[in-house]
Amino acid sequence: MSLPALWVDRIFDKLTLTYGQAFLRRWQDIDMNAVKSDWSHELSGFDQHPKAIAWALQNLPPEKPPTVLEFRAIARKSPDEQLPQIEHSPAGKARVAAELAKLGHVKKTPLMGKDCRAWARAIVARHEAGEKITRTQLAMAKDALGSAA
Repeated sequence: MSLPALWVDRIFDKLTLTYGQAFLRRWQDIDMNAVKSDWSHELSGFDQHPKAIAWALQNLPPEKPPTVLEFRAIARKSPDEQLPQIEHSPAGKARVAAELAKLGHVKKTPLMGKDCRAWARAIVARHEAGEKITRTQLAMAKDALGSAA
């Protein structure tokens, strides 16, 4: 659920008091309702974690006003609460875990020391041996090898 508009207004009040025109100038050519709507969306889920918002407002960067993504990252560092990192994602943790489990059969091999362009060399060799290779296959293989197609 998006952060309530009243919360976003209070966040903006604090950031305006802290940074003054440096914060407000950032949005001068943009509809302020659209900006606040974006902040509300990006901070969704934090209505369940008000201490994280308070912590972020107490730990603002001194050099420049934060963007919404920077502010969210600060709030996620709140030491008082365990904050969700991907719960606001439509996929959710359970679905991500289920999809990764489906890939368990894929052999994990380190690429270090492997010839990652062997496929391209094989296509060029097949072409040079007289096998019929499409122009696209040959062009991609030569491109991967860094030679002119």
